[in-house]
Amino acid sequence: MSHASVPACRVGSFNVTLGEVSKAATATERDARDLRWSRMMAAAQAGDARAYEALLRECLPLLRAICRARLRDATEAEDAVQDTLLTIHRARDSYNAARPFRPWLVAIAERRALDRVRSRGRRVRRQLPVDAAGEIASGEPAAEVELDARRAAANLRQAIEDLPPAQRTALRLTKIQDLTLADASQRSGMSVGALKVATHRALHALRRRFGTEE
Repeated sequence: MSHASVPACRVGSFNVTLGEVSKAATATERDARDLRWSRMMAAAQAGDARAYEALLRECLPLLRAICRARLRDATEAEDAVQDTLLTIHRARDSYNAARPFRPWLVAIAERRALDRVRSRGRRVRRQLPVDAAGEIASGEPAAEVELDARRAAANLRQAIEDLPPAQRTALRLTKIQDLTLADASQRSGMSVGALKVATHRALHALRRRFGTEE
């Protein structure tokens, strides 16, 4: 047998390569990790702060890999990771412990990364030409524009936090996590009708607070 060939072992009537065994072992390890994460999240929901901290620490490499795959800019990617952690923290009570945790986590990370992509695209389209000194034609430094954007995001997060619990839950599930009404109803325990009303009222409250109907 040449050195380039892959060793194989005979199992019954099947030839199993060591590569296939390795893949099976990796899949098993991944399944074990996913089960551990689901249990840690359930423990976190029950008030176990140490399990919650350990879970977020273990998830960070996966979150960074997802966000960096979507965003070439390292700073934007890290911001998306922080957005994801914030969403997980705020939506942790809505996680259904009967379902796998990893797909829920990945969906949030993908959503937050895509939000950053869209936000960056909107900022680029709105930007005026910048001169050699790096300032916008109006004279406002680019750094100040970015700071204003961060402040606006912080104000929005605070406004959401100030909503009544039912409206806050409905908004997070239907708009932030982008769940279907059926899934949102199952996670929150609210009826579909109640979710629709709460979401509508939450959006109306935010528009009224920020003085916009967009």
